[in-house]
Amino acid sequence: MLFIIMYNELIKQRNRVENAWAQIEVQLKKRHDLIPNLLETVKGYAKHEKTIFENVTKARAAVMSADSVNETAEASSYLSSTLKPLFAVAENYPELKASQNFIQLQQDLIETETKIVYARQFYNDTVMKYNISIQTIPKNIVASLMGFRKKDLLEIPQAEREVPKIEF
Repeated sequence: MLFIIMYNELIKQRNRVENAWAQIEVQLKKRHDLIPNLLETVKGYAKHEKTIFENVTKARAAVMSADSVNETAEASSYLSSTLKPLFAVAENYPELKASQNFIQLQQDLIETETKIVYARQFYNDTVMKYNISIQTIPKNIVASLMGFRKKDLLEIPQAEREVPKIEF
């Protein structure tokens, strides 16, 4: 009976991890859908900013083609970094900054980015609880017998760990 209780608890925790990852994917999909609209809005004003558009498009494609949790996390971080110059372009085009469509898309994207951050944090918390369960006695015995494996945490890429330089 104890074996069954522990096994069922491990199943619940594994499913929570999978659900947490699915929530990240929902937010990534929302961001994926918002980006083309934002790009088209900005392109209308800033036709000569070709490199920025190409970088964002490549980064967006990398997120959609990622196969693993870590690949997706890395590509997603790269996409976030390519969006910063896109928003900086708006500073050079006052009429773009005033565009209701641009403002709404920018707000939607910022909100989605915030949700992605929270979803990543929730995923890591859920993975930590799951990993502790499968590694501690007595559940580790059930976990090893039933094939439960440790899950990877989402980590910040090394390039994003550095403190940004602020120059005046």
